[in-house]
Amino acid sequence: MTDVATGAVPLAHVLRGGIVESVHLGHVVVLAPDGEVRLALGEPDVTVLARSSLKPLQAVGMLRHGLQVDDEALALACASHNAEPEHVAGVRALLAGAGLTERDLDNTPDWPLDPDAAFAWRAAGHERAPVTQNCSGKHAAMLATCVAAGWPTAGYRGEDHPLQRALRAAVAELTGVAVERTTIDGCGAPLFSTTLVGLARAFARLARAPHDEGHAGTPEARVAAAMAAHPWLVAGSGRDATRFMQAVPGLLAKDGADGVYAAGLPDGGAVALKVLDGSARPRAAVLAAALVAAGVDRGAVGPVGATPVLGHGEPVGSVEPAF
Repeated sequence: MTDVATGAVPLAHVLRGGIVESVHLGHVVVLAPDGEVRLALGEPDVTVLARSSLKPLQAVGMLRHGLQVDDEALALACASHNAEPEHVAGVRALLAGAGLTERDLDNTPDWPLDPDAAFAWRAAGHERAPVTQNCSGKHAAMLATCVAAGWPTAGYRGEDHPLQRALRAAVAELTGVAVERTTIDGCGAPLFSTTLVGLARAFARLARAPHDEGHAGTPEARVAAAMAAHPWLVAGSGRDATRFMQAVPGLLAKDGADGVYAAGLPDGGAVALKVLDGSARPRAAVLAAALVAAGVDRGAVGPVGATPVLGHGEPVGSVEPAF
């Protein structure tokens, strides 16, 4: 295993008043459509905990084991959503379709990510809840998969539960990398290690699937189609993952906590990155630059990646990619 601290290089400079105020280090890998490495900064084989960037891979595993949902619910299974009202309603509908309710959720209670949604939730007298935690779509889909497969819903988060064994196998198969470490994600579900290049490889496979002859209707193609058709459900208002997918037809983009991002293109190109300090601040700028290196038009992704540095609420600098 190559630790993330090994070989990290500058990915982004934080400029304030024309002076470099901070530098974010990390790793980036860009794959060409043929799977060859087009660009590598840092160590492409670094071992990462890809956090929520793994959700589309886990969704493939769920479909392989009987999950039957429409594209909107499948997008929520891949989501780190804002818990805006439509997100919460969608999660509840996903659960109801399996004969379950939000009381069956066992993810970590939390406030909505969206500030307006969080204010409205609290103003209505609610406390932190599993259904408003950003991973509730994944957990609802996990429970629905258990119902479809005839597995117990109790203890579905357990590492040795048949659901989690199935999802671990799916992550290993899609990335082409053995899962060497399993720990617990912030939402309480098992979290499987992979490598940065393995993560990019998996996103390339997913994004290309709807366009490959003979792959229509496969779990990979279904996940890609659901995310591309419903980017707002995958994140929400103002979120860069949603905006990247809206800007580039067929692009799959999924952010993850602690400075992770992954994206796949319909031609089979892909990007994965890890910011060394775990910061979310440079991710959009770095992803935009990496997508340009993958062949995406700068005019499409540049505005999404633009990250101003503020002084008294006004732009006085910016976060700029170092490549």
